[in-house]
Amino acid sequence: MSVLDNVDAATNLAKNNELQLLVFRVSESEESAYYAINVFKTREVVEAKNHFLTQIPSCHPLLEGTITLRGLQIPILNLPSWLDVKLSKEDIEKSNVLICDFNGIIIGLRIMSAYRVVKKNWNEMHAPDSYRQEGGMVMNHTRLEDGSLCLILDYEKLLADVIPQAMVDVLESPGNLKDMEVPAKLKVGTVLIAEDSKTAQRHLLQIFQNSSIDMKLFDNGKLLIDYIMRMPDPSIIPAIITDIEMPEMSGFTVIQELRKNKSTSKIPIIVNSSMTGENNKREAEGLGANGFIDKTKSHNVIPLIVEAMNNAPK
Repeated sequence: MSVLDNVDAATNLAKNNELQLLVFRVSESEESAYYAINVFKTREVVEAKNHFLTQIPSCHPLLEGTITLRGLQIPILNLPSWLDVKLSKEDIEKSNVLICDFNGIIIGLRIMSAYRVVKKNWNEMHAPDSYRQEGGMVMNHTRLEDGSLCLILDYEKLLADVIPQAMVDVLESPGNLKDMEVPAKLKVGTVLIAEDSKTAQRHLLQIFQNSSIDMKLFDNGKLLIDYIMRMPDPSIIPAIITDIEMPEMSGFTVIQELRKNKSTSKIPIIVNSSMTGENNKREAEGLGANGFIDKTKSHNVIPLIVEAMNNAPK
């Protein structure tokens, strides 16, 4: 039975501020760290030796080539190399490929082995300040049952480094606002954003700067909620953007917290996430979100805010 079998529905986990992680290693060395990825961003694990690798000329050095899997050409990224881990020819022969789906972009990550699936509460995910440095590859960590450290990587940074054309086009904004009536509250107010990926933070910062709209970033949902609850009058907030996957508090819990509080119940909320499955969209809408956008299309987030504000009940 595959380690990807028997995973709970994403929406059931989200209601309890939980997630499931696929834990893996990129080397057989005893010193090799454990890494993890949200299981709902994964499709399957295949043996590398069973799939012919077609090399691509003049591509990024971390892009090994492509494999064909069920009729799809899937780019293979050398995750060990990104982490400064060198694999021998024998290691490569024994390695596996983790097939992932980021915003509908299907890629393969070379790994050594998939370990197991674990369930965690988001408050068990921690992001020390040392991870917040520009260019850092680790977003947060947790502990396995035996106390081993397990690192969650910034996979959006990996994609931005290797396949930048697949990421958000920050230059689309403010051109996509030219035919829209921007509410005065948005022009003079400050949009609050909960996002733990430095790569996504940088994209959002550029988008808002290009549009001359103020915004304030928080590294996770709990920091956002704590800040709002200290505000004398939260109703001045024009809109809130939240990711789903964040340490301490998930985006779904952020929506729940905001909607149950009278002073924040009518603030437009936009979910900006790489977890773009229909179940996640339905769950966000069911909890009270006003819009959902995948991170590769974040350049459209301000028009979505404008639309939500203009359609909001007066």
